[in-house]
Amino acid sequence: NLRAHAADGRMRAMDAESKPKAGPHDIFLNLLNLLAFYASAVSFIALWMQYISAVYPDRLNFYYEGIAQSILWSSSVLIVSFPVRLLTTWLLAREFAAHPEKREVKIRKWLVYLTLFLSSVTIIGDLITLVYNFLNGELTLPFFLKILTVLIVASAIFVYFLIDLRLRRGIPERQLKFIMATAAIAVIGSIIGGFFIVGGPAAQRNRRFDERRVSDLSVLQDQIIGYWTQKDNLPEKLDDLRDPTRGFEPPLDPETDLPYEYRVLAPLSFEMCAVFATEQKTDDRHGIYVPQPASFAKEAVSFSWTHDKGTSCFSRIIDPDFWLSKPAEKTLRSPR
Repeated sequence: NLRAHAADGRMRAMDAESKPKAGPHDIFLNLLNLLAFYASAVSFIALWMQYISAVYPDRLNFYYEGIAQSILWSSSVLIVSFPVRLLTTWLLAREFAAHPEKREVKIRKWLVYLTLFLSSVTIIGDLITLVYNFLNGELTLPFFLKILTVLIVASAIFVYFLIDLRLRRGIPERQLKFIMATAAIAVIGSIIGGFFIVGGPAAQRNRRFDERRVSDLSVLQDQIIGYWTQKDNLPEKLDDLRDPTRGFEPPLDPETDLPYEYRVLAPLSFEMCAVFATEQKTDDRHGIYVPQPASFAKEAVSFSWTHDKGTSCFSRIIDPDFWLSKPAEKTLRSPR
């Protein structure tokens, strides 16, 4: 028994020595590869979630700028993380071809099983959510498409890593190249699709300039109305609004540094104009959010700031019954 026990101990020692050990290089590559993969997968799902929200908007919870920013962020993560995933996958494939035993290092096994666990939990949670909403009568088409997106991506991840784990030498190089090429086409196509919704970098810059112009006009509108309530007449020009005491300076166009156009149309009516780089219309089908100024009159030509590309003017009419309510007058009229 002692001899058998000693022989068994020697065999275990030999097996431990024969098992591949992970060095710093292996840990770095495997961790970076999987982190890039997680970032790419989550961003890909988030990107398609926003696409579905844009195509099938929820009128109760639709906010166009929020969707646009989410699309830009998810696209940015994909543009950086997915190439990192491809590069590290290629480097690992070279390592495994030269040293097949490195496929069995513990760090890699742990990471693969962790991914299988997370993807299986995601699939189960996704199906539970689907069944719950179906039984609750809230299974709408946009919600079903989002559930389907998560289910497809999570299932593909689970199958890929399960096959890679069961094959002793891993997925063959030819099939791996096909999978990577298919994933690259899907990612590139998804990123390009985002540009059709939010536009490219130049369009984003123009949109932000226009948002600043709308904000400036809203500020000017408030200042003009405040001027009228204090002096009972409209300012003849925007420079009349300048007030060193309060530190107010009429804003200028953020791109050209030119003053905004302003005209007095009548004793209680005025018009402001700006040159916009983009078109901003309220989309009743999508409910696209358009910044709205505070109401300032009961009868106004337009309360919105929707505009065309180029010069757009906004006419406003002041209702004295709405604004002419000084504290002294309220005191005299109020019953005791």
